[in-house]
Amino acid sequence: MPKPPTKPRRTIKSRLAAKPPRSRGTSDGTIEISRTGGCVTAILTRPAMRNRVSAAMARSLIELAERVEDDDSAHMLAITGSVSLSAVASFCAGFDADVDPRLVESLAILSKPTLVIVNGDALDEGLELAIALDIRVALARARMGLTQLARGAMPRFGGTQRLPRLVGGGRGLQMLLTGDTIDGDQALRFGLIGYVARESRDLPALVASVTQTLLSRGSLAVRMAKEAMLKGYDMTLEQGIRLEEDLYALLQTTADRAEGVRAFLEKRKPLFKGA
Repeated sequence: MPKPPTKPRRTIKSRLAAKPPRSRGTSDGTIEISRTGGCVTAILTRPAMRNRVSAAMARSLIELAERVEDDDSAHMLAITGSVSLSAVASFCAGFDADVDPRLVESLAILSKPTLVIVNGDALDEGLELAIALDIRVALARARMGLTQLARGAMPRFGGTQRLPRLVGGGRGLQMLLTGDTIDGDQALRFGLIGYVARESRDLPALVASVTQTLLSRGSLAVRMAKEAMLKGYDMTLEQGIRLEEDLYALLQTTADRAEGVRAFLEKRKPLFKGA
């Protein structure tokens, strides 16, 4: 039977709580970080380079992922791109060559929910970053694609593996080999994203709705369910079901599960505490 999730290390107490937005990085771009309730938001901020991630920005994101994982009051992480009225709208146009190769995986392995807000084009490594997170919200006009092959390169942050798992082998291979880009509406039909906003003005309300839904769930249940599904990809069906059963049994012993039952019987919203 799997061990219960370890309690966050309080000796590495996060400094995210109750602090105003701030920057982490250098002149090669920054990561603007803000916090609203249990949601930590990171904004890729390098508008002159269409929010292309630099080595300094990557280090900041890796550090942020570690802090979110360790902070029991942080229940999810959202990532989006800065908006510049003087440039083509871009979520992220790729990574610099010297970006730490651990960047995407450090975000993909978070036990807490991750949300990416594709508020502009997500190209090359920008798309690889987006598809490594759990839930994707995008503008209808945002372009998404892997175009590296046209430059004699190829994806190196999981694009060849995650893309076909989302859109299917045939469609994924077509997108990879041709370098074709798709918009938000196509991405929704293909299963690449989960939600689409028609216009920029519609995006905040949509993101707020998705965020509120995620934060309303029991954090322990969320983490265990996410673990069951993601680990199950690499297991046989029988092994995956056994893992699910073990995690379910473990969840039944928690205070959050008891609170969920009480709240249901009393016809009120549950007050989960992550224990």
